[in-house]
Amino acid sequence: MEKDLSNYRRNYKKGILDESTTPENPMELFRDWFFEAEKNEDCIEVNAMSLATLGLDNFPRIRVVLLKRFTWEGFIFYTNYNSEKGQAIEKNNKVSLAFFWPKLERQIKIKGFAEKLPENLSDGYFETRPRGSKIGAWASPQSEVIPSKKYLEEKFEKFDKQFKGQEVPRPPFWGGYIVKPVEIEFWQGRPNRLHDRIRYTLQKDFSWKKERLGS
Repeated sequence: MEKDLSNYRRNYKKGILDESTTPENPMELFRDWFFEAEKNEDCIEVNAMSLATLGLDNFPRIRVVLLKRFTWEGFIFYTNYNSEKGQAIEKNNKVSLAFFWPKLERQIKIKGFAEKLPENLSDGYFETRPRGSKIGAWASPQSEVIPSKKYLEEKFEKFDKQFKGQEVPRPPFWGGYIVKPVEIEFWQGRPNRLHDRIRYTLQKDFSWKKERLGS
């Protein structure tokens, strides 16, 4: 099987990124870009982000997860701690994130350290989830090999009955991470492949160094 994709090209021209007009703190720029994407009707699931970890087999692994909160401190998502990504983070908490909003011709790349959230914060978020999602967190042995789809459905039914008529508690193996960034790069597509790339790097005094990169 073969398909030539060499003629797949776009000439990006929707925006400009100039270091002289960008804020000193990259989280401000992330906030502004995120809100712009959120307001754009053509952008869907703007909180979808790629999460890269170093797998237990030492191969890089990447998957899409959903950003559930961002603060001055970092980027928060939730998952099963026993999943492949949870085990990978336990072994090596250096991770990367990436956002891509093609309708705005923008992407953001982030390097940082993933840390578990305090249990009370994970409890608070879990309480906001729909009941079905709560039960699903108990039922699904994420990333493990299972015998069939029916097996998963039966486990869901089991926990649905177990928690009938009561609040579904957060599983002890499920919760949140915050990725605390040490480097954030903003990419704005430009004509003729002369893209704007601004990189922020965290310094020892917790200020941010801002640099332009070649496209």
